[in-house]
Amino acid sequence: MFDVRRYDRIGSTNDEARRLAEEGAPHGTVVHADEQTAGRGRLARRWFSPPGNLYLSVLLREVPPERLWQLSFLSALAVADAVDALLPSHTRAQLKWPNDVLVGGAKISGILIEQAGSAVILGIGINVLVAPQGPAYPTTTLAASGGIATVDGACSLLLRGLEAWLARWTEGGFPVVREAWLARAHRLGETLHVATSGRSASGVFVGLDADGALLLDTDAGRVRIVAGDVGGSVAGDGGAGGGAASELGQGDAAGEGTRSDGRGDGTAGSVAGGAGPGRTG
Repeated sequence: MFDVRRYDRIGSTNDEARRLAEEGAPHGTVVHADEQTAGRGRLARRWFSPPGNLYLSVLLREVPPERLWQLSFLSALAVADAVDALLPSHTRAQLKWPNDVLVGGAKISGILIEQAGSAVILGIGINVLVAPQGPAYPTTTLAASGGIATVDGACSLLLRGLEAWLARWTEGGFPVVREAWLARAHRLGETLHVATSGRSASGVFVGLDADGALLLDTDAGRVRIVAGDVGGSVAGDGGAGGGAASELGQGDAAGEGTRSDGRGDGTAGSVAGGAGPGRTG
């Protein structure tokens, strides 16, 4: 399915994938760089992207616009599967809403989804050997987690997992993705504090609704979170729809926050600020 184009050094894998999309590159074209000089994350911030980590962007075509946000959850599952395959058997990656991938409670990956005309660019970064210094949240690498730390191995497993999850998603839709995501959910059943746009909510994390929004059971009833800061990791718009007692957060189409549609989180660069490590841009 994938046609991988390898670069020693590049400005941004997402930008190169966008350029290739404009030239008519087919579905499944992959831009893989050993190093980025202009990797970015949310709000177009520049991120640390040295050699030793995985930075790639995948060109996807024919993704229905109304399902674009679901790629955020799907891609997180593909990353988690790849990370698990490289970690010791007693270690398992967890997912923090909407697409943070954690190992031992520390961020190991980041995701940035962008549109390029009718195409979609899915950028993914995984910390293999190098974690950035300075983020206000914990970060880790495959090497530091006791895993098999090879960039090529991580790339192969990630693309294999992404192909598998795209097939499952095509056949079963978001319910299949949602079920698998919840099986890896970080702090499911525990009390979370979420702050967004001058408001906040504390409640027991009970799941996701059909649109990917975070559901909390609070003293005032069930609350649907579509954008906010969950335990220090910026999260965002869960998609359209309602169905909860109340709703917090409106999201930001410009990416001011980690959105469950992918815009606003980043990848390819060891670890990003705001929502997570690794930014591909």
